[in-house]
Amino acid sequence: MISAGDFRNGMSFEMDGNVFQVIEFQHVKPGKGAAFVRTKYRNVKTGSVVERTFNPNDKFERAQLDRRDMTYLYFDGDLYHFMDSTNFDQIPIGAASVGDALKFVKENLICKVLSYKGEIFGIEPPIFVELLITECEPGVKGDTAQSATKGATVETGAIIRVPLFVNQGETIRIDTRTGEYMERV
Repeated sequence: MISAGDFRNGMSFEMDGNVFQVIEFQHVKPGKGAAFVRTKYRNVKTGSVVERTFNPNDKFERAQLDRRDMTYLYFDGDLYHFMDSTNFDQIPIGAASVGDALKFVKENLICKVLSYKGEIFGIEPPIFVELLITECEPGVKGDTAQSATKGATVETGAIIRVPLFVNQGETIRIDTRTGEYMERV
């Protein structure tokens, strides 16, 4: 059992038969009245986000989420296929469970597959990926002093904003959490 006063970012807990993961929390101790915990949490199965305040003494059952490293193999139009590197089992995962998580992931990259009691509910891609720019306007020499950007399509089909000096055919590093350009490789 954990109390709401013990909440931390990324912690998971069970409440009302559902599993939730804490996104943000804030312990508030006003001048008058009792302390409380302001929390933003996400339902791991549906993905809905809720903000709520809890009494710091509220008790919840801790939910144990499994994170397994698996290799992304391919997408066949309906299902994303992953392979467990330890026993080489292939697991198909529906597009609803994956969502937008794989828009920067190419084949044969290792991702974390998230599950709760054997039921897969999400994918965590690597934090940084290196992708080839397949389409963008040509760069102009000297466009390095300003923070202006242009659209670029990477090899997975995702479109991101890159600085003006980046050209088609270059490999760049992308932060998958924010979808931002980090640097040229």
